[in-house]
Amino acid sequence: MNKPDTAKPLKPRRGRPPGRPHAQPDAADQRTRLIEIALALYAKQGYAGTTLAAIARAADMTPAAVHYYFKTREQLFDEIHEAHIVPMRKHVEAIFHEHAGDPVAAFVKVAERFVDVAGEHEWIAPVFFGDLLTEGDTFRKHVKGKVDYKTQAAFHERIQAWQATGLLNPELDPSLIMPSIMSLTMLFMAARRKWKDDPIRKEVTRATIRRHAMALLGHGLGPPKA
Repeated sequence: MNKPDTAKPLKPRRGRPPGRPHAQPDAADQRTRLIEIALALYAKQGYAGTTLAAIARAADMTPAAVHYYFKTREQLFDEIHEAHIVPMRKHVEAIFHEHAGDPVAAFVKVAERFVDVAGEHEWIAPVFFGDLLTEGDTFRKHVKGKVDYKTQAAFHERIQAWQATGLLNPELDPSLIMPSIMSLTMLFMAARRKWKDDPIRKEVTRATIRRHAMALLGHGLGPPKA
C-alpha cells in the first residue's frame, strides 16, 4: 500500500510587486553614463534630436530601463543645466563683477572663457545654437522657465550706462553683444568640425579662434577714437 504524500506543497512564487524597481547597486554610475551619452548625442545632433529613445539605443538599453533613471529628457537636461550651465553663468557674472569699471576687458575675458568652455564641452554650441539654425524651438521652450529676465534687463541697462559714459561703443546694440561673443567663440569652435575639408579654414585651431576673438572684441567694443 502506498504511503500518503506528506511533503509540503510548494508555495506559488510571488511576482515583483507593482511600482518602481529597487535601485541597483550601480544606479549612480548608470545615471552618470546616461548623462555622458546624452552629452555625446547633443554634440552630434543637438537637443531636439536627442530623445530618451535615442539615448536608450546608444546605451544599449530598453527605453523602460532609461525611464527608471530619467522620466523625461527635460529631467535629464535639468541635471546637465545645474551641473554645467549654472556654473558657467556664475563665472560670467563674476567676471563682470571683477571688471565692473572696464567692460571691454570683461567682455574679452568672457569670450576667452567661452572658447575654453566650448573646447571642454563639445555639446554646448549645438545645444545653444541648434534652435537658431533650425525651425525647431524645443530647447528654447524648455529653458524659457530658467531664464532670469529681470537680470537680463538689468544687464541691458548696465550696457547702456557703459555706452552713455563712453566706456563702450554707442553704435553697438546691447541685446546683440552677448550673442555676438557666443558666435565668435562657441559657434566657431563647433564649426571647426565642418571645416576639416575646407581648404581655407581647415587649419583654424582653438588658439586661432581665441586670438581672433580677442583682437576683434578689443577693437570693436572699444569707444570710438577721437
